[in-house]
Amino acid sequence: MATLPDNAKVYLVGGAVRDALLGLPAGDHDYAVVGAGVQQMLDAGFRQVGRDFPVFLHPQTGEEYALARTERKSARGHTGFVVHADPSVTLEEDLRRRDFTLNAIARDADGALVDPFRGVADIEARVLRHVGDAFVEDPLRVLRAARFMARFAPLGFTVAPETLSLMRVMAAGGELAELVPERVWQELAKALRSASPAAFLRTLRDADALRAVLPDVDALYGVPQRAEYHPEVDTGTHVELVCDMAARLAPGDDLIGYAALCHDLGKALTPADTLPAHVMHEQRGVAPVIAMSERLKVPAEHRDVAVLCCREHLNVHRLDELKPVTVHEVITRCDGFRKPKRIDQLATVCEADKRGRTGLSEHPYPQADTLRRLHAAAMAVRSDDIATQGITGPAFGDALRKARIGAIAAARG
Repeated sequence: MATLPDNAKVYLVGGAVRDALLGLPAGDHDYAVVGAGVQQMLDAGFRQVGRDFPVFLHPQTGEEYALARTERKSARGHTGFVVHADPSVTLEEDLRRRDFTLNAIARDADGALVDPFRGVADIEARVLRHVGDAFVEDPLRVLRAARFMARFAPLGFTVAPETLSLMRVMAAGGELAELVPERVWQELAKALRSASPAAFLRTLRDADALRAVLPDVDALYGVPQRAEYHPEVDTGTHVELVCDMAARLAPGDDLIGYAALCHDLGKALTPADTLPAHVMHEQRGVAPVIAMSERLKVPAEHRDVAVLCCREHLNVHRLDELKPVTVHEVITRCDGFRKPKRIDQLATVCEADKRGRTGLSEHPYPQADTLRRLHAAAMAVRSDDIATQGITGPAFGDALRKARIGAIAAARG
């Protein structure tokens, strides 16, 4: 059993305290330890895992315990900090280094709250507010603010005006460009798994930071669309609506969310003299989807699904007009026979696209289930059935293709 010295005190901190106050399900429990040093933690049986600052795992529960610490800015970027941790660091000093007041609340062993920066009041007022001026020292906090808004905007949260002002100062300073792609993707993925990814985009845009973080997405704002198809007109607004609809249709699925985010990137490349029409935007969008995916180092499957959704979404919208052979070509281009899940993903993103428009959120989208049904019919054709006919070699593939096209035609009725 882990036993710390009597003078050491342990506090529950961070998200577990915040979420409990919001009435949300408990996540991971993280603890701050005040009055102990590294050797005392090791002697008590804790296992050290932090290299840049002392973080330990409890020997029984595996939960994280971090020594109270302070941080001092030493260089530009997210990692340019000198960390100081020893038994003299107080709980308030540890809480002061945190990003937002709602994350700077601790709970002691008796259940009493320690709230030196009025985080409880901000939770009650539904305000996301920075703790102190040191907020500007870490450019990642701009993304964290946006990501928290993706989670908490549906609860009524807004960003405090003074916090938004600091975020603008940070964006103007150019340090956002120095964030490593993996950290940007980590924050973006968390936002896409949240209830309102649109709030992530809006917050970054309000902070003049979206063009530094996601320039391909920022370029969509101000690009008009035909009002008869897009009552919201602005393409950036449309993408916000699509991302939120994707979160509604596939909660917690950042792959679907990423494909939704990327599906109309080609509209930023539409020649000005053809606006508000966007002929060939789905083909134009493939290159920026690939470029953004490579820049952010997103997982390969996310990239591939985003590309196929960008390329094929108009085909799914007009599915009823497509010949069975064309439906088969769409499925094949998506690698839907080897990776059948992709067709369901494509259907979901296309539904999000169609319903992610002002006034259309509750409209039916039968094309999604039709695509799934036609795909299932083609998948039901067994290669063994072709083989039993004695067909081999190149003729086998042609026979399988024709059988699948026939199945699609029969399923369409």
